[in-house]
Amino acid sequence: MITGHLRQATRDDLAGIWRVRFAVRENRLSNPDAISDADVIEAIETTGRGWVITVDTAGAEEVAGFSVGNRHTGNIWALFVDPAFDRRGFGRRLHDVMVDWLWSQGLARLNLNTTPGTRAEGFYRRAGWIFSGPASHGEIRFELARPLTAAPLQAPVPQA
Repeated sequence: MITGHLRQATRDDLAGIWRVRFAVRENRLSNPDAISDADVIEAIETTGRGWVITVDTAGAEEVAGFSVGNRHTGNIWALFVDPAFDRRGFGRRLHDVMVDWLWSQGLARLNLNTTPGTRAEGFYRRAGWIFSGPASHGEIRFELARPLTAAPLQAPVPQA
C-alpha cells in the first residue's frame, strides 16, 4: 500500500499542484486561465496555507493531493486528490490538517463551494459540513461551525 507524506505546500510544489488540479474528473476548472501561479502562491503564502501529500513513485517525490485554506475568510479554496491515488485517505488527511489549522487561526465558521451531485459533495457531508444554499456558477455552498473541542479562539496571527 502506498502511504503519503503530508507537509506544508511551497511554491516548489506548483507543478505538482497543477498536475493534480488538471487530473481530477469532477469539479474541473471551467476556465483554466482564471487562476495563475501567482494566485496559488498568494493563497499558500499570504492569505492562507496549503498542504500536499506526496508519494514516492519510481524514486521521485510526486504530489498526490493538495489542499488550501484562507485564514481570513475561512474558505476552503482547494482540496483535490489525483484520481490515481483515490481511496487511500489522502483527502481526509488534507481536509483535517487544513480545518485544524483554520480553527487555530481563530475562525468560528468555515465555508466552501462545490459542484452538486459529486463525490466531493458526499465527502464534505460525511465530514460534517452543512449545506447552506446555492452558490454562484451552479455550485452549492457548505459551512462548518467550530466544534466545542477545537483549539481555543484566539486572534489570527499577524503576517509579516
